[in-house]
Amino acid sequence: MPCWVETWHDDPEPAIRFYSGVLGWEAENTLPPDAGGTFHICRLRGRDAAAIGSPIPDGAPPTPVWTTFILVGSAEETAAKVRDAGGSVIVEPFESLEGGRLTIAADPGGGTFAAWEQAEHKGAQVVNEPGAYSMSALQTPDPEGAKAFYRELFGWEAEPFGPEEAGMSIWLLPGYVGGTPQQPVPRDNVAVMIPGAEDPARWSVDFWVFDADEAAAVASELGGSIITPPSDVPGVPGMRQAVIADPGGAVLSITQPPGVP
Repeated sequence: MPCWVETWHDDPEPAIRFYSGVLGWEAENTLPPDAGGTFHICRLRGRDAAAIGSPIPDGAPPTPVWTTFILVGSAEETAAKVRDAGGSVIVEPFESLEGGRLTIAADPGGGTFAAWEQAEHKGAQVVNEPGAYSMSALQTPDPEGAKAFYRELFGWEAEPFGPEEAGMSIWLLPGYVGGTPQQPVPRDNVAVMIPGAEDPARWSVDFWVFDADEAAAVASELGGSIITPPSDVPGVPGMRQAVIADPGGAVLSITQPPGVP
């Protein structure tokens, strides 16, 4: 199941100021001063919410994106399964800054994700509340291929959700219980899939906020950009959503869930 998200920037300071203002995070650099780069654990109410890193010496300048980490039992075994299922391994398994081992992979459509074999750090300690990570979504030009790949790799089962013309699906992990009892999707829901013409496919992340309009306004003030202005989500009374980008260009959606004033 998805368990952690992070983004890497050549200059992390604008991103840290941005997310501190928009989501209320406090960031702590967990690398020693002589490391050359930084790795900030971002916390909400003292609990780990996400990470913002900058390249260590000799590292390639990153393209700022949000990466979804998916919990696995073995990074090596997952890398082999990715290849068997028709995907590609972008970075072979390595020791990760979060602890444990990590491999970066892509599905057959090009959607990139991290498969994480955890150690001491167990991922996000706070989810599904304003300021925290809520859900990852795959936008792909090949929904049927994605369904087959993630079913073989992780055991996810796709189920249609929302208006039929939208073609959206939710992924379920049988036996998993997460989320909250009042949520509008089953509690074994772990991700979302949206058909789209964009090529390659891409994974995106969503964070909850108290007020989508206010959060979007703050994002603009702190050097971000509004890609899709806040609007009501069809069929879900009380839910508003926007798509924004941070100062480095990393894209995310923000959602004001029902019942949050």
